[in-house]
Parts: sequence; structure tokens; C-alpha cells
Amino acid sequence: MTQLLFVTSSIFGASSESRLVAGDFLAAARQANPALQVVERALTPESMPHLGLAALAGAMTPAAGRSPEQAAAAALADGLIVEVEAADIILLAVPMYNFSIPSTLKAWIDHITRAGRTFRYTAGGPEGLLKGKRVIVVTGRGGVYSGESPARAMDFQEPYLRAMLGFLGLEDVSFIHVEGLKVSPEAAAAGRARATLAARAFVSTAAEAA
Repeated sequence: MTQLLFVTSSIFGASSESRLVAGDFLAAARQANPALQVVERALTPESMPHLGLAALAGAMTPAAGRSPEQAAAAALADGLIVEVEAADIILLAVPMYNFSIPSTLKAWIDHITRAGRTFRYTAGGPEGLLKGKRVIVVTGRGGVYSGESPARAMDFQEPYLRAMLGFLGLEDVSFIHVEGLKVSPEAAAAGRARATLAARAFVSTAAEAA
């Protein structure tokens, strides 16, 4: 049975542009596969603390040797890693903040990046251990950064995510950009329409290939 992990990270919650288009993708995926199991993880400053010394030490210490503080911090990361490991598909709704990703999503990545669990060092270099999963990233962007846009050099969102996901072994990654949201009302509407069509087409193509 296919399991999908849906991770959201916008400060606007359910009304965020990236989440709305990701929701269209999710609805189409559920229609194509009624047995799809979905786990949702909403990242907020309250639910996703930044990586601290206790969490780092807990990740590097065997369970039996952890202090109570380390054990509590490690338990959060352990649960996040289990969610990722169990997922066949990971759907990320990611707004662009100051040309990059939300700090809560960076914290989530920091927590799930664990040597010996989600990656390992080998004689040939680091090896990602989260292999064989599909990742769909839906971004929300005020400007236009894709294609031949002169603003492309300021895009630190997609390159960072591709690099970190690849480091963890997640190489089957597709991006759906909701762009032009702050350019004008017309550009925003066109950006939403293009992204929604792309999301539904992606599900349709995947269903036909299955």
C-alpha cells in the first residue's frame, strides 16, 4: 500500500499558495489511488524546534547513554525519520522566504539528516540511504525564478533542496513552481493555473506508468 508523507512549512497555514497547489496534487493522487495512506506533518516554530545541542548529542549517543534531555530531543528526530522511511512518496509544500526555504523546513532537514540512519560515509564518499522514494516539491514564489529569468541566480530554494535531498539518497525529485504571486494579480492567477495543471498532469502521468 502506497504511503505519502505531506510536509508543509508556510506561516500562512492552510491558506498558503504552495499548500493549496500541493493539496490539488494530493486530491488527484487520492482519486488515482483510493488506497493511498497520507501522513501530514505541519512545520511551525512551535512544532519544529531548530537543531540544538541536546538533539545533536542525542543523535550521536546510543539510546542507553542519553540524558533525559537528549532522549527527549532524539525522540522527536527519531519520529521524523520513521515517517520519512515509511513513505513511498514525499510531498513538500515550500514557500520561498528571502530567496530560500523556511527555517522550519531547514530544521526538519537537520533533524532527519543522521549519519548511519539516513546517510552513511563510505570509502567512496557519502551515500544516501533514503533510496527508492519519489519526492514532489511544490514551491510558492512571489517572483519568477525559473527558465531564463534574470532572477534565477537568486534562487537558493530549488538548488539547496535538490542537493540535500540527493545527499540523503532522494534522487527522484520533481518541482512544481507556483510563481509570479507578487508580480501582479494576472501573473499570480496564471502562475496558480499553470502549477495546478502541472500537478494534476504529474499524477495522471504517474498513474499511467504504474
